[in-house]
Amino acid sequence: MRGHQEVPTGGPAPADDAMTSRIGQVVMLLHAGDREEARHRFTALWAELGEQGDPLHRCTVAHYLADTQDDPEDELAWDLRALRAAEAVDAERAGGGGQAGQVRGFYPSLHLNLAASYVRVGEERLARSHLGLARKACGALAEDAYGDGVRAAVGRLELRLTGSGQLP
Repeated sequence: MRGHQEVPTGGPAPADDAMTSRIGQVVMLLHAGDREEARHRFTALWAELGEQGDPLHRCTVAHYLADTQDDPEDELAWDLRALRAAEAVDAERAGGGGQAGQVRGFYPSLHLNLAASYVRVGEERLARSHLGLARKACGALAEDAYGDGVRAAVGRLELRLTGSGQLP
């Protein structure tokens, strides 16, 4: 599960390179329970990448940096940055292959994270909207443990929001 949220971590990984390895090391630190140090290291990676850095790396760092936040508004801000970076990957690499294909597998989790964040800040309409987008994006997930976990988390949040498991 994603930190204190409804969302499993994992999913598509950026192309193998030095930055990806560094991100992976911090993800392991986060999963080991050291949120404070992970937040510090992810923040340093974000500063190093900058707004012009590789969008897939920015997406990954922002996605996990959201997990390290204590304030729901800060978590939402990082979830939004992750989505914007994913959209930049799609814009730069349109055509379906490579990194654009990788990032499609992130969309269910990105939208699910946004839905959960919007619930926490009291924006139910936006939560429902992103939950619907997460459900639609689930078609990009593989039939594996990660995909099953994301689909299950979508279902749990739907139940929580509607009590029926179906969006109105």
